Amino acid sequence: MEKQVQTQEQVEAVRKNGDGDIIEFKLSSGKVVDYKSAQEMVKNDQIANLNLFKGRDDEMHIRSNADGDKSNNLDSLPTF
Repeated sequence: MEKQVQTQEQVEAVRKNGDGDIIEFKLSSGKVVDYKSAQEMVKNDQIANLNLFKGRDDEMHIRSNADGDKSNNLDSLPTF
């Protein structure tokens, strides 16, 4: 029996609100997901190179995995 490999999405662009907070993510499949949906996808390991952390506000937030490359940080990605 072959194991089915599920490929992870990549974040290609972000949409921000007037305060500069990320509110949506554009994924490599072309799909656009809101922040809460993206959190679920990160939790289920469906989006590559992201993780969840608890902020000072006690809410869960999404951030890119630390790799020393600022160009792939969420705030550095193109907007759409």
